[in-house]
Amino acid sequence: MANKGPSYGMSREVQSKIEKKYDKDLEEQLVEWIVMQCGPDVGRPDRGRLGFQVWLKNGVVLSKLVSSLHPGSKPVKVPETPPSTVFKQMEQVAQFLKAAEDYDGVTKTDMFQTVDLFEGKDMAAVQRTLMALGSLAVTKNDGHYRGDPNWFMKKAQEHKREFTESQLQEGKHVIGFEILTA
Repeated sequence: MANKGPSYGMSREVQSKIEKKYDKDLEEQLVEWIVMQCGPDVGRPDRGRLGFQVWLKNGVVLSKLVSSLHPGSKPVKVPETPPSTVFKQMEQVAQFLKAAEDYDGVTKTDMFQTVDLFEGKDMAAVQRTLMALGSLAVTKNDGHYRGDPNWFMKKAQEHKREFTESQLQEGKHVIGFEILTA
């Protein structure tokens, strides 16, 4: 990983806008959920974006989080000791991202890139991914979510309706609202 100097001009403006999206209150909520979901052995980060990044950077906490949401199976191998090499840490984060995507619906648009976390480029994207994962866990309601269900919004679920042929025929004789209001 190359050392990068300060950014100037347009690059600095873009980075500044990205950094403004980071939510300190959301950070506290996510830390509380992760600690409740994984147990107190994951520890707590120092307050602030940098502390949150360092806490998640090696991928161990993220791996424990996604593994705690899967019943019976462990989609990500959680190492006994944190990976020491940069490559292994990035690989651990990538495994979390794959497992989160496989967790019934965390979409690619909700996922952060490994570099967003590892280099701290877009910690707001990391927060969005964790929010999406938490929302799916609450929506599933399979007993594996631990924490306050009000921390995350439930995702909309399909509610398929079945109509009999006679109900469909009756509907053809109803005058629609758009005709009445025209």
